[in-house]
Amino acid sequence: MIRPPVLHSDDKAVIVSPAGKIDSLMVDKAAAILCEWGLRVEVAPNALRQAGRFSGFVDQRLSDLQTAMDDPDVKLILCSRGGYGVVHLLDKLNFEGIKQFPKWLVGFSDITALHAVFQKNGIVSLHAPMAKHLAEEGSADISVRFMKSVLFGSHLKYDLPAMRYDFLNRLGQSSGTLFGGNLSVFCSLLGTKYINIPRKGILFIEDIGEEPYRVDRMIHQLKLTDVFDKINGLIVGQFTDYNEDDQMYASLNESIMTAVREYTFPVCFDFPVGHAKHNFPMLMGERASLNVKKKQILFKQK
Repeated sequence: MIRPPVLHSDDKAVIVSPAGKIDSLMVDKAAAILCEWGLRVEVAPNALRQAGRFSGFVDQRLSDLQTAMDDPDVKLILCSRGGYGVVHLLDKLNFEGIKQFPKWLVGFSDITALHAVFQKNGIVSLHAPMAKHLAEEGSADISVRFMKSVLFGSHLKYDLPAMRYDFLNRLGQSSGTLFGGNLSVFCSLLGTKYINIPRKGILFIEDIGEEPYRVDRMIHQLKLTDVFDKINGLIVGQFTDYNEDDQMYASLNESIMTAVREYTFPVCFDFPVGHAKHNFPMLMGERASLNVKKKQILFKQK
């Protein structure tokens, strides 16, 4: 895997909108924070456009992203938000420029599709907050501070207390290549050439606004496509903006655990990643170690 170089003062950053439209004020506030970090910030020409639910038409969104990927001076590509639309770009992207001049891609949610295709092309990327989060939470936010420290070269290490669903955790240690992200986006790519399931990797999942039965269906899709047969660990992040379904056999998280009960890999629930204030950065395509203890979760990446 190609890991982009750490950021330094005066490096160039570009904010792009490869999916949904975004308020210009959010982008302005995020750009100000990147400037506080000492970066030179540009907003891509089409990042503030609006075309229905999208930030511009496909050719406009593609142009911004491809230009940033190809520019040898760009060191950071920050996605403004997720939403929907990255799928329109996957078969049109060219990776020759970014392989020659590696740079960080940062985002989550619908950006899961970009993380997958970057990983498929051998490039490490960062699953982390986007412009909207930076604007709303500010530079003092813990997730933003972690994001900055990782981009500027610090090792990623989380020592967490077991959370609300610790009774579901399966204890154990594992290591492997980290992959995954937003569950619905990830599942939509299964069976395509734009995703790679690393052997003995660590999968993490999160989602927003999905009914428990839909999550259950996607978990079983992972099971039926043998994803769980290949992994060394499972991290269940934040599932937000949904109501439990009393017609299901169990709660959303309990249903996930039921689906993977037959396997032996460690599992942890309620990890601080996803559509929530605590959305801790994780290095996609990079090797990770996971240690799930009775009252503690340790996660590390170099």
